[in-house]
Amino acid sequence: MPTYIRLTDYKSSGEKEQEFFNPENRYEAKQEDFSKIPSCPVAYWVSNNIKKIYENKPFYDYTISDGQNKTGKNDKFLRNIWEVEQNTIISNIDYKWIFYAKGGEFRRWYGNIEYLIDWSNKSRLHYHKDKIARLIPENMWFRKGITWSLITSGNNMGFRVLKDNSTFDVGGSSIFFNDKSILDYIYFLSFLNTNIVGSLFKISNPTVNLQVKDIRSLPIIFPKQNFIKQKIETITQQNIDISKEEWDSRETSWDFTKNELIKHKSDGKIEIAYSNYCIYWQEQHNTLHQNEEELNRLFIDIYELQDELTSDVELKDITILKNETKIVDDALVFQADEIMKQFISYGVGVMFGRYRLDRDGLWIANLHQDISMHSHAGACEREGMVFEIDDDNVIPVLEDDYFKDDIAARFVQFVKATFGEEDLSQNLRFIESSLGTTLRKYFVKGFYEDHIKRYKKRPIYWMVASPKKGFMSLIYMHRYEADTFARVRNSYLTEYIAKLEAHKETLALTTSSDTASNADKKAADKQMKNIDTKLKEIIEFDRDKMMSWSQNGVEIDLDDGVKVNYCKFEDILYPIKGLCK
Repeated sequence: MPTYIRLTDYKSSGEKEQEFFNPENRYEAKQEDFSKIPSCPVAYWVSNNIKKIYENKPFYDYTISDGQNKTGKNDKFLRNIWEVEQNTIISNIDYKWIFYAKGGEFRRWYGNIEYLIDWSNKSRLHYHKDKIARLIPENMWFRKGITWSLITSGNNMGFRVLKDNSTFDVGGSSIFFNDKSILDYIYFLSFLNTNIVGSLFKISNPTVNLQVKDIRSLPIIFPKQNFIKQKIETITQQNIDISKEEWDSRETSWDFTKNELIKHKSDGKIEIAYSNYCIYWQEQHNTLHQNEEELNRLFIDIYELQDELTSDVELKDITILKNETKIVDDALVFQADEIMKQFISYGVGVMFGRYRLDRDGLWIANLHQDISMHSHAGACEREGMVFEIDDDNVIPVLEDDYFKDDIAARFVQFVKATFGEEDLSQNLRFIESSLGTTLRKYFVKGFYEDHIKRYKKRPIYWMVASPKKGFMSLIYMHRYEADTFARVRNSYLTEYIAKLEAHKETLALTTSSDTASNADKKAADKQMKNIDTKLKEIIEFDRDKMMSWSQNGVEIDLDDGVKVNYCKFEDILYPIKGLCK
C-alpha cells in the first residue's frame, strides 16, 4: 500500500524538513479509494469516515440545473435595482426588469440581490439569437432555489435563497429541486452553510471557484429521526428570516420599508432609539451565531464526524451587520457613525419624496410621477407632524445657510418631524457626536461620497457641483425634468452669487467702519477674500457650463441606467471616479 507524507501545513523549508520524519504526517491509502470522491483527488489523508460519506446519494439525485444566463452585454442589459423606474420591475403588471443574482460579497441565508436583468420580449429574443448570450431553459424561470457566489476565499462560502421571481448568471450560480419541495430546499440550504461543506471542498475542490457540478456532487444524508430534520428546518428558516430582515434594513434592498432608528423609536430621543437598535440587533446576531453552531453540531452528528470537526463558528463569519459593526476582542461593536449616516440618507430620501413618513417603502420612484396625489399636496404626515417634500427637486448643499431649503436646515426639520421638538437639541448633538463633525460639514464634505459608496457608484441623488465645490446642490434622478438644471441655475446658482456679493458688501462696511475692532476688521477682510475666491470659481462655472445646460433641456430614460444618464451631464455633476470613461 503506498505511503504518503503530508507537509502542506508547514510553511518554511526547515519545518518541512523536521516534520518529514514525524510519523503523524505519514498516511497510507489505496488508490481505488480516490475514486470514491468526486474529481478523484489524490486525497490520501482523508479519513475512513469521510470516504464513507461519499457512499451516500449526491445532490445530483435531488437537484436540477442547466447552465446560467448570459447577456453578452451586461452594461446594456443589467441595472442595479434602484436605477430604473419602480413600475417596470417584476412585482408590477407591465414589468420589463426581473431580479438577477450575480454572486456578490460573502453572505449566508438571504441577500445579495442587487441587480436586474432586462427580461422584455425584445431582449429575450436577443439572448436567443446572440452567439455569446444564453437563456436558461424556461422550466427553470422564476423558481425558488439556492444561489451562491462563484468566487470564494478560504471558508467564505455563503449559500442563499434565490427568490422565485429571480434569475441568475455564472457569478450567482444556482440549483433547483426536482419536486420543488420547500422543506427539502431548506434542509439542503442548511447543510450547505455548515462547516462540513467547507471541509469537503478542501478535498474535492481546493480552488476559489464553486462550480455547479461541485455543489451537485456533494453527498447528502438525512437524519434517521424526522424530528431532527424538522428542527433543522425550523432553525434554518429563522436564519433566513433574520438575514432577510437585516438585508431589507438597507435602502438598497427592494423590500426596504423605513430607517431602523425610526423602527426602534420608543420616545423622542434618538440616543434611546439607537440603544434599542443595538440591543435588538445584538440579540439577532447572537441568535444567528448560536443557530449556525447548532446546525453544525446537528449535521456533524448526522454525518458522524464528531472526531473530525467542531461546531464552532467565528463571529467574523456571521454575515449580517457587516457595515454597521466590527469585531473587537471577540465582541460585536456597533459603529454609531454608520448608523447615523443611514438615518441621514433616509432623511434626504424623505426630503425628495423617495420615501414618506406615513407609509413603508418607495413613494416617488418613477419619472414624471404626480407628487400632489397626497391630501397634503406632497406632504409626509406622521404623528401629527407634516414634513413637506422639496417642491422643486433642488436642495442646495453649501458651507453657509443662504437658502430656506438648505440641506442642513431641512435635515433639522426632518429630525423634528420624526422625533419631535422637545428633544431636538439633544438629538442633534447626539447625531453630530456620532458623526464626529457638524451636520453641515458632513453634508458638504462627506455625505455625497458616502452616497456614491452606498449606491455602488450608481447614485440616485445627483450632485451639481462646480469644480472646486464652491457651489453644490442635490437633485433626485427619479424626479428629473428637462428644466431641472434651469431651476438649479435660476433659483439657486445665480441667487447664490447675488447673496455672496451682498454679503461681501456688508463685510466691506465692517472693514471701513470707525467703530469696528481691529480683530473684526481682520476677520471681515479674510471672509471677503474667501468670498472673492468662491465667486470667481462659481461665476466661471455658471458662464462656461451651467448657462448652456440650463438653456438646453435634455430628457433622460431611467432604463438607460445611472451610468449613461449621469455621464450626459458630467460637465456639471460631481465627478465619480471610473464612472464616465
